[in-house]
Amino acid sequence: MTPPAQPGSSVYELIGSTPLVRLHKLVRDLPGITLLAKAEWTNPAGSVKDRPAASIVQDAQARGLLTPGKTLLDATSGNTGIAFAMLGAALGFPVHLAMPSNVSPERKRILKAYGAFIDWTAPDEGSDGAIRRARELAGNHPTRFFYADQYSNDANWLAHYRTTAPEIWAQTAGRVTHFVAGLGTSGTFMGTSRRLKELNPALQAISFQPDSPFHGLEGMKHMASAIVPAIYNPHLADRNLEIETGAAYDMARRLAREEGLLVGISAAAAVVATLRIAEEEAAAGRSAVLVTIFPDNADKYLSERFWDEPESDSTYSI
Repeated sequence: MTPPAQPGSSVYELIGSTPLVRLHKLVRDLPGITLLAKAEWTNPAGSVKDRPAASIVQDAQARGLLTPGKTLLDATSGNTGIAFAMLGAALGFPVHLAMPSNVSPERKRILKAYGAFIDWTAPDEGSDGAIRRARELAGNHPTRFFYADQYSNDANWLAHYRTTAPEIWAQTAGRVTHFVAGLGTSGTFMGTSRRLKELNPALQAISFQPDSPFHGLEGMKHMASAIVPAIYNPHLADRNLEIETGAAYDMARRLAREEGLLVGISAAAAVVATLRIAEEEAAAGRSAVLVTIFPDNADKYLSERFWDEPESDSTYSI
């Protein structure tokens, strides 16, 4: 999945080997701190979810679960669905997605462009409503669908174990001390943390999630109030942080203006979480190399109203 693409490469070979971006200005007053982020929008469908989607499809085809005539079915809040739709268009299988109807207009247009069929679910039920609809369809039509079930499929986290973590290790020359990632399906955090901890047992793995069931961090789960993914192990994280939606919105604007990076909402939340850890390390006089994930850029969120709002005068520590 990770070798550089050559002329005539398959879509799989375009996934991975994403650059590691250094954020200079945010930590300029924190001596000994290096803050890095994986720019996952360089994947062909524009997000980190290309990795698990490709892993799930490859595994399903190898096991005879996704065969000619079957439709790939899954629940999604957007990025995994877009990745499946891209793969379906490239590889020739139909894609049926259950998705909350309040996802951004950009996501809807992208999915239409790829030709995926969308089963819209109630916006107030979030990703859980989409999961329930996908389970219903899979149960009623077992011969029609291959139910990818990204929330329970081990091929999800294994994609990050096999690709994301080794890339981070190589790109930092093994110097990474902290890995920070958000929880949606939890696959990115689970797979990357497992492998990095095998490579360096002293590494600190920090997860984060929204601070409330009612939040604007699209694609993320408030685990205490949501259907918990089967692949999630709460004991893997050394710490778990709760991030405010307003802090993520502020950080998205700040990253654009200070670092020249237009990133998605979950990417901005990742910087909020990572910077809080960085501040603690600097205050304790410790050097640290902190790595987080930019799941996508801002292309799918430019219609969001927060871009037009003034900086909040909140007391969020960012």
